[in-house]
Amino acid sequence: MSKTLVTERAGADKGGPGEEDEAARLRYAWRAVSVTSLGMFLTGLNSSSLNVALPAVVAHFDAGAFLASWVLLTYMLISSVGLVVFGRVADLFGRRGTYLLGFVVFTVASLLAGFSPTIELLLAARVAQACGSAMILANSSAILASAFPPARLGKGMAVYMAIISVAGLVGPSFGGFLAGAAGWQWVFWFNVPVGVAAIVWGAVTLRPVPRGARERLDLPGIVLLFTWLGGLLLALSQGSSLGWLSPWVVAGGVAFAVAAPVFALVQWRSRAPLLDLRLFGDRSFALANLAAVLNSLGQFSIVLVISLFLQSTRQFEPVQAGLAVLPVPAASALTSLIAGALTGRFHPRTVAVAGSALSAAGMAVMLAALDPAVPYAWLGTALGLVGAGTGLFITANTTAIMMDAPQDRLGVVNGVRLMLVNVSTVISTAMSLAIVASAVPAAERHLVYAADPARLAGVAGVLQDGYRLAVAVLLVLAVAATLVTALSRTGARRTG
Repeated sequence: MSKTLVTERAGADKGGPGEEDEAARLRYAWRAVSVTSLGMFLTGLNSSSLNVALPAVVAHFDAGAFLASWVLLTYMLISSVGLVVFGRVADLFGRRGTYLLGFVVFTVASLLAGFSPTIELLLAARVAQACGSAMILANSSAILASAFPPARLGKGMAVYMAIISVAGLVGPSFGGFLAGAAGWQWVFWFNVPVGVAAIVWGAVTLRPVPRGARERLDLPGIVLLFTWLGGLLLALSQGSSLGWLSPWVVAGGVAFAVAAPVFALVQWRSRAPLLDLRLFGDRSFALANLAAVLNSLGQFSIVLVISLFLQSTRQFEPVQAGLAVLPVPAASALTSLIAGALTGRFHPRTVAVAGSALSAAGMAVMLAALDPAVPYAWLGTALGLVGAGTGLFITANTTAIMMDAPQDRLGVVNGVRLMLVNVSTVISTAMSLAIVASAVPAAERHLVYAADPARLAGVAGVLQDGYRLAVAVLLVLAVAATLVTALSRTGARRTG
């Protein structure tokens, strides 16, 4: 201890922090990476594994199209709203406590989800799971940004993002294996021991974070955000099934149309807004987040869409489908690590442009590869290109956003970023499922979610067209993301 003090004092005598100070900070920063990576692995594995296991869940409960889609959408909706809420809570009451509480809630909810006797109770457990996930996700990047020196943040973020990709890499095949060998319940129960380990390691490792100024939570903003996002998801997810003029769909559309502008007005006037719209006065910040939104809209649902495509049109078993989509997370994990090195040599936004363009190229190849006569090798190549581009883009774009954020606003900035991305992933999922299902007659639409090829044989042709249309829409969004990312890079260069 005395040797450390001498070293620190020697560094101080030189007019700046000693090398021991810097080394100690980096040691803690990498321990923080291990904790946040465990959190991202847990939540990412849960999401990616359930995408492939969804048909098994739907078949077990004999669920209709509405409840089947909301097994995924409920989780996404609640976690998206919770990201900004818990990002703000963490800024006010401490990131460490909020983060660890998220692990507790997520772990307990996972245990209960596996024991659900009805799909309605499963949905309730998914709500609790989403709250825990939001507490974890809203604080992960902020914990890293406060732990690392700015010059080293890119490397820490690269490892963190690579873990997300690893979760996506393991999740589809792992979820398919569990659903087929042990039952869908184990997709949830597997989270329990990992969650307990994360709670213990996080409690031992993470340091307390000073609390910010005590301001009121924006309760009107929370209600309005939930209303407009819930209304939009209801309209998107049920429009093709119930008809776009059905009372439920119209009600969802009206809720979105009324609540969204009111939400923006309330946020603009609030002294302590849930979503600080003034952040978007910075052109680079606004464009970087718009690029993130478009990227998520175009990329997120691709694993789900291709997994269902292979199970419903090419008779793949869940494990086979999980293995078939591995090129996405595998390539993403690799390029996430490469992006960490690239952002040290080039501006992060330059790397993000390259990543987004690579994903768009992959989507174009994928659109051609959906023809039944095309070998899987082409589809696998397309998935690999999409994954590689996604890994580059997300790592570089997130690094650029967090590097520009002031320390006392890290939680808010990260919460805004994650909320926008998560909202986009929810919309991407709902939109893609709606496009695919709309190609099939109403009476057979629930079979799309169950991925039952035998019962879908009569509509195989139109179902193929539905998948092609979904990928075509995702391709357009990927191209738009590339253009906006390029504008973001230009804006940053001018302001710099």
